[in-house]
Amino acid sequence: MNTKFDEELFLTNKTGRELYHKYAEQLPIIDYHCHLQPSEIAENKEFEDLGEMWLRGDHYKWRAMRTFGIDEKYITGDASYHDKYMAFAAILPKLIGNPIYIWCALELKRYFDIDEPLTEENAEEIYRKTTAMIKEKHMTRRWCMEHSNVKLVSTTEDPVDDLRYHIALNKEKMFTRVITAFRPDKAMFLEEETFADYLNTLAEVSGVEITSFETMLNALENRLKFFKEITGTTVSDDGIPHFTWADYTMEEIGAIFEKARKNEPVSEHEADQYRSAFLYEMARMYNRNGYVMQLHIGTYLDANTTGVKNVGKSTGFDCVDDQCAVTSVGELLNRLTIAGELPKTILYPLDGTKIESWAILAAGFCDNGVKAKVQLGAPGGSTTSLRHPETV
Repeated sequence: MNTKFDEELFLTNKTGRELYHKYAEQLPIIDYHCHLQPSEIAENKEFEDLGEMWLRGDHYKWRAMRTFGIDEKYITGDASYHDKYMAFAAILPKLIGNPIYIWCALELKRYFDIDEPLTEENAEEIYRKTTAMIKEKHMTRRWCMEHSNVKLVSTTEDPVDDLRYHIALNKEKMFTRVITAFRPDKAMFLEEETFADYLNTLAEVSGVEITSFETMLNALENRLKFFKEITGTTVSDDGIPHFTWADYTMEEIGAIFEKARKNEPVSEHEADQYRSAFLYEMARMYNRNGYVMQLHIGTYLDANTTGVKNVGKSTGFDCVDDQCAVTSVGELLNRLTIAGELPKTILYPLDGTKIESWAILAAGFCDNGVKAKVQLGAPGGSTTSLRHPETV
């Protein structure tokens, strides 16, 4: 019985094999959205072992491990990477049919020339072999990106970030170009208790006194230009887990902004009005500065509040939701089209069951002169690892 991993797994016919090997296989990866940390790319630190490569920050694997009842000590706790790897290896055979299983098999083959299935029985042997190869080849995040033919990768930073690691990376000659995406979410969620404090920080780093909604936008545009100047980026990264379009006047937005700035509560309708105005004005800003607007649609954040309290945010307790309707995003695109200020846009709907609806919406806003002005990105969350960046 042949138990070796075959990369032809999904190439089930002659046409598929020809298209892949003749056209797609050698294409570079251009990744406009990932969860890599620029500090870790800049430090270029060699991985400790396969446990670190796989389990440091990968909430997809963390969720799988929790599903099988593995103690949090071996997930985000203080166990060694060796012990975390062994705990993960014990449940990996049960993940056949899950993309995680394929990712792991592909990584073992492409990075380590191992094509046998990882099980609890051979886990220690594979650990020793991969650890030796990591040291021999000096495997780092940069090594993985170059080995995977990643020509460009975009991290994601908040507008107040000083981009110190990107500044350092710009001085180096690397195979992979590293840029950043502009993520202004903290200025959009005015219901958060941290909103007023965040605006104070934004004012400080931008040098713009924030006294109104309009001056906040000025501060954000100041930082948008800084991001472009430092890394050459032309992409945003806007998260809209829940968004309902609500008509507004600028007078209403001004009053809502003042309430939030004073840490006074705002109604759900007022929050919808503010988010509508914010996304509309940010899109106009992207358009005049030559940015592509990336919208990440439909995330249910912090579903397990106890888990978040114990472990922290973005550790595997978020999931897909449908609170963000096609009609609301459509209205945003429609208003921008009417104004003649719709930027090139990529939609990333996390709910794959509605992917056709989002694809049709995107096609409805393409116009003359710009190829794929509004296009569809990959559904579902992107992984925190290096193996399969979302390509656009």
